[in-house]
Amino acid sequence: MTEKEKMISGKIYDPSDKELVALRTKAHRLSKEYNELLETDERRAEIIKELGIGEGSIYFQGPGDNAFFGPNVSLLTPIHPLRWQDRNQYVKQDGTPTDKEYAKPITIGNNCWIAGNVTICGGVTIGDGCVIGAGSVVTRDIPPNSLAVGVPCHVVREITEADSLEMR
Repeated sequence: MTEKEKMISGKIYDPSDKELVALRTKAHRLSKEYNELLETDERRAEIIKELGIGEGSIYFQGPGDNAFFGPNVSLLTPIHPLRWQDRNQYVKQDGTPTDKEYAKPITIGNNCWIAGNVTICGGVTIGDGCVIGAGSVVTRDIPPNSLAVGVPCHVVREITEADSLEMR
């Protein structure tokens, strides 16, 4: 099993693996390129596809078909061990420093608004129609149609028809 396959399956993997380093480097380069483009530039859609994020479902820093992401949203899938004996960096036989980590997926439903400076931790599912307030740290699942805020993020209330702009 490759280190990438281990990572995807949630097993402990070596983040210093050459393939994973290359993928991270590519993602950083493409993210930088994406952020420097105007929102109307068609290259943005190509970059999203190249990153493997999904075609037409997400549009960062602006309106999208199913999800809105404010600036500085962090999606953190890597999980580091709690015990220092398992977490500390070590040197592989080839001299490369590395550590042990594993990954948990993040699932964000359709029609969500993830406000600025939100951090979403690995293993979390955010249901359809949710709004996550600015600066929140999401460490647990959020049920559909919820307004959730805070550190740690918690559900304040359900989003209902009473929240419609027509009701104001």
